[in-house]
Amino acid sequence: MSVKVFLELVEIKAKTASVLPFILGLFLAAYHYHTVQPMLALLFFIAMFLFNMAVDMLDNYHDYVHAVDTEDYQQNTNIIGREKLSPHLVLAMLITLVVIAALLGIYLVTQLGLTLLWLGVFCFAVGFLYSSGPFPLSGLPVGEFFSGFTMGFMITLISVFVNTGADFTWSWTNLGVIFLVALPDELWISNLLLANNICDEQEDNDNHRYTIVHFIGKKWALYAFAVKNTIAFLAIIAAAVLRLTPWTVLLTLLIIPFVVKQTKLLFNKQVKKETFPAAIRILLIGSLVQVVTFAVGLI
Repeated sequence: MSVKVFLELVEIKAKTASVLPFILGLFLAAYHYHTVQPMLALLFFIAMFLFNMAVDMLDNYHDYVHAVDTEDYQQNTNIIGREKLSPHLVLAMLITLVVIAALLGIYLVTQLGLTLLWLGVFCFAVGFLYSSGPFPLSGLPVGEFFSGFTMGFMITLISVFVNTGADFTWSWTNLGVIFLVALPDELWISNLLLANNICDEQEDNDNHRYTIVHFIGKKWALYAFAVKNTIAFLAIIAAAVLRLTPWTVLLTLLIIPFVVKQTKLLFNKQVKKETFPAAIRILLIGSLVQVVTFAVGLI
């Protein structure tokens, strides 16, 4: 297996969805609690990144094994069939990534307490249920919610907790602060799956995957995509006005024309290879600019 194929198998291009929420949590810890734990943060980052790769690998593995359209999708579209990969090799690599991530997680629990264990168990559970089980979350109407909430909010929350430890107070106020600051990421990450499901509507129906698009149709799914982009920017404004983030984060509003342009591309054509990358670009640029402007404010 070449490096290029491996990176596609773990969907490396979508790793923005985990890396930038982690950095956002790191900056939040520095901004609100004035503390950072570099070594613990690094270990959490490695564990999170490996598990994220494992989840995407599991998604491709599950889709290959359980594909109804075995002639076209399984052999020509899914990367395992298209690249003639051994399913057993993919499964072995997947298990290896999960075991390493779990061992790192257990070490962090010994340093930070059982609270981290329950947070990790929730993320692990969502990660496995996202692609496996009798009713994978990615093929259900709730897929967008769980992907956005887990990767956008939970990763940011755990990142804050890992860097603050005993200094973190578990209150609805603190959770609300993290939720609002992470909300743009939550929405952009959920839009990533929504755009994917919009483009794959027919393919998903053929493989008995009934996503939210199946129930509300492409038209309303596209409207939902646009509305969530709007709410993301409103959340950025609200967080800055409430002084939950540095005022410099408001500079993220400068990318609104870019987001509008990308949204129009998806509205005009829903073709996976041509317009799905619009959602990836919105997530990448939006999350990156938010983090960079936060960093400027910290400096």
